[in-house]
Amino acid sequence: MSGTASGVGKTTIALAIMAGLRRRGLAVQPFKSGPDFLDTGHHTRVCGRKARNLDTWMLSEEANREVLRDAARGADVVVAEGMMGLFDGKCGNTEAGSTAEIAKLLKLPAVLVVDAAKTARSIAAVVLGFELFDPQLQLAGVILNRVATERHYEMLRAAIETSCKTKILGWMPRDPSIAIPERHLGLQGAAEAGEDDEAAIDTLAALAEKYLDLDRMLDLQCGLEMTRTRDAGFDQTQPVERVRIGVPSDHAFSFYYEDNLDLLRQEGAEIVPFSPLHDKRLPDGLDALYLGGGYPELHAERLSSNRQMLEDVRAFTLSGRPVYAECGGMIYLSESLSTVDGVSYPMAGVLPLSMKMTGRLVQFGYVTVEFTEDCLLGQKGTAVRGHSFHYSCIVTRGEVATNYRVQYSMSGKEEREGFGQGSVLASYVHLHLRANPAIARTFLTAVRRARTLQTVTT
Repeated sequence: MSGTASGVGKTTIALAIMAGLRRRGLAVQPFKSGPDFLDTGHHTRVCGRKARNLDTWMLSEEANREVLRDAARGADVVVAEGMMGLFDGKCGNTEAGSTAEIAKLLKLPAVLVVDAAKTARSIAAVVLGFELFDPQLQLAGVILNRVATERHYEMLRAAIETSCKTKILGWMPRDPSIAIPERHLGLQGAAEAGEDDEAAIDTLAALAEKYLDLDRMLDLQCGLEMTRTRDAGFDQTQPVERVRIGVPSDHAFSFYYEDNLDLLRQEGAEIVPFSPLHDKRLPDGLDALYLGGGYPELHAERLSSNRQMLEDVRAFTLSGRPVYAECGGMIYLSESLSTVDGVSYPMAGVLPLSMKMTGRLVQFGYVTVEFTEDCLLGQKGTAVRGHSFHYSCIVTRGEVATNYRVQYSMSGKEEREGFGQGSVLASYVHLHLRANPAIARTFLTAVRRARTLQTVTT
C-alpha cells in the first residue's frame, strides 16, 4: 500500500483493507515500510498480530526477507503500508530506502493510493506518471481516496481507464469518523484508541467491503520464496541462561521495533512489561531495563509524581544492572523535563541532563552510529544504523561520557552522543538491532555478567 505522497490517506486505506480481510476470517500480517512506530501500533490493533518494520536503509536485503518470512508464518495474507510517496527515500536521485525499493526486493505488488479530492481528469496524468516512472515495479492497482460523490468517482474512473493500464481497485469517500488524530510525532498512538475501538474497526471493515475490491486484491501474489533457514548465528538448540528485561509499555512508552524484542527473546531474554504511569514499583527479579521512546512529555506530570517508581529506577541503576534507553527513555532518566508550556518536571535524575520540549523537529532521519568506546551494546568501532526523530533537546549537560559518533544521513552532520554512566547507556537514536544482531547478543552478555556479579556480591 503506497501513496503519491505523505498525507494522501494510505494509513486509513491500509487499515480498512486489513480490517476488511480480517472480518472475512483471514489471518492478516501487517508491515510498515520505514522506521515509523505509530502506524505499526494501529496495524497491530486492527490485525491482532504484531506489525513489523521493513526498511532497506537500516536493514540488509536478507534481513528484510527474514522479517517478512518470519512474521508471515501462519498468516493468510500480508499487507505492507509504505512510507511517504512510493518513490521517496533517502535521497532524490536513487530509490534507496523507498517503498518502491522494498516492493521490488520482496516481490510485493504495489497498490497506489491517490488523493482524489479537488481533481478530475488530471488524476489520469498522476496515475500515468507513477505507472511509467519505474518499469521494473509491479504497479498492481490504484485506490482513489477522498472522493466526493459517486458521480465524481465515475469521472475519475473514465479518465484513468482511457489513459492508463493500471486497474482501479476501489475508492473511498471522505469520512471524518475514521480519521486518526495527529500530534507532533505523527498519528495518535494506537493505545489511545478508546472504548469504541471495535466500533471504529467495524466501520473500517464495512467501508472496505463496500468501496474496495478485496477479492481482486486477494488475487495479488507475493513472489518471494517464503521458506528460509534460521540464522546460523543463533543456535536455538543450545541452552542459554534466561534473563528478565523490564520494558515500559504504556501511553508514555510504546516505541519499540518488535524485531528488537524478538532478537532479545531469541538470545534468552524474557520481556517483562511494566508501566511507569500506573505501576508503583518495578517488577520483581529484573536483570536489566530497556526503556524505549514514546510520549513522556504528554504524561510528564504523572511520570514525575510517581515517585516510588522513579526511586526504584534510580536504585536499579545504582545496583549496577544494565539499563539501555532510547529517546523518551533517555528523557525519563534525565534530571528534568520542561514542557512546551514552560513547566519543569523532575524525572529520575539518573543522567546529568536537563531536557526541554521544542516547538519544532530537532533531528530527523536515518543515522549511522559508530561506537567510539566499548559500551553496553558493543566494542569500540562497532557500527549500526538507526533513526532519529524528536521534538526535544538537551538544555544543560553535566559531566557524562559519550559513546557514539552519530552521522545524520540527510544533513551529513556528525554528533557525539550515546551517554554512558555506570551501567547506563542512553541516546536519542532508535537502533534497529537487526541491522547488527550481534548487539543483542552483546547486551545480554553484559546482563548475564552483571547478574553473576550481583550473585557473588550477595
